[in-house]
Amino acid sequence: MVRLWLRVFLAAALVAACLQVPSSATLRGAPRVDGETTEQLAAVARTLLQRRSQALVQTRDRDRTRLPEEILGVRISPQVARVHADAVRELENRNRAPVEGGPAYTGARTTLDTAEAVRVGDVVALEAVEHTVVRYDSGRVRQDVRRRFEFKDVDGRLTLIGERVLDPAVRPVNDPVRASR
Repeated sequence: MVRLWLRVFLAAALVAACLQVPSSATLRGAPRVDGETTEQLAAVARTLLQRRSQALVQTRDRDRTRLPEEILGVRISPQVARVHADAVRELENRNRAPVEGGPAYTGARTTLDTAEAVRVGDVVALEAVEHTVVRYDSGRVRQDVRRRFEFKDVDGRLTLIGERVLDPAVRPVNDPVRASR
């Protein structure tokens, strides 16, 4: 009788282990990252988003400096830096107006509400809500977008390795058309 129950228990455990857990459930149970590290990661994410938003605004004295290799001790992978540079270039060169042929954007402001940063295996995931407001001649457009930024420990230092939009139906104003996330 004990062997039968043991077999049933082991079979149930095996079936439970084989079930795929949804990614949102994984984040809920994952250990949180401390507040200081979360702020560092949020600063990196905020910098990327602010630079893309600013690329929408036509200015004569644009700061064309490259994205730094590191922000507050957090590295940015070369691949992410390349994708970001391409995105900024595309945003600077496309029609910068809320509607085709309309008035150009005159200002942009992006802030970030950090939801949480958790460790999932060897990746630290920062989920946050981006609030972007772009102004134009006679009005403004506000957009709120949930994003996930992924960081990995590379040689003992956290490194930004990816970013993606969590709301599949949202088309962020400060993302390039050919964004591949």
